[in-house]
Amino acid sequence: MFTGIVEELGEVVRIADTGGDSALVAVRGPLVTSDARHGDSIAVNGVCLTVVDVDGGVFTADVMGETLRRTALGGLRPGDPVNLERAAALNSRLGGHIVQGHVDGVGELLHREPAEQWETLRFRLPAALARYVVEKGSITVDGVSLTVAGVGDDWFAVGLIPTTLKLTTLGVRRVGDPVNLEVDVLAKYVERLLGDRVPGGAA
Repeated sequence: MFTGIVEELGEVVRIADTGGDSALVAVRGPLVTSDARHGDSIAVNGVCLTVVDVDGGVFTADVMGETLRRTALGGLRPGDPVNLERAAALNSRLGGHIVQGHVDGVGELLHREPAEQWETLRFRLPAALARYVVEKGSITVDGVSLTVAGVGDDWFAVGLIPTTLKLTTLGVRRVGDPVNLEVDVLAKYVERLLGDRVPGGAA
């Protein structure tokens, strides 16, 4: 489990095709690797990956074909910045919200609107995820826990403070860039539990 509070802006060092529709990714992150061991979980742009090896501030992880297809990780290249977060400890503060590191879909940055002290970013919202996103609710964008400032049928908007713009990849995302989205897992559980009671709900 994660909280969506990015600890470090890392860098992709290497991506190697390992055959069989999978890849090995190496990421530089001195902070997140300071206590990392084989088998630990680290979120990379919101995707939970399992550490295979750690060497000199660089960790490697296997990425399955399913992950490459369902997230934006497949488009990463060496030198790209990535948001990194270690799995939450039981005694840590929940600064963001409950994040699983299981990407629900890929969105797209549609618009940036700068203001004096912040920026508003609007993203395309896949139709299958729209019912889980509500104004003032939580959503994870590339591993960053954010509060929804506005929502439409096929879009949502968030406001970013200077710290988020400076310390995460969202500060350098360009219009058209894909982003990993994870909706609030609590909304999915509620839908599942109430599915049999609400007309047209999920079974």
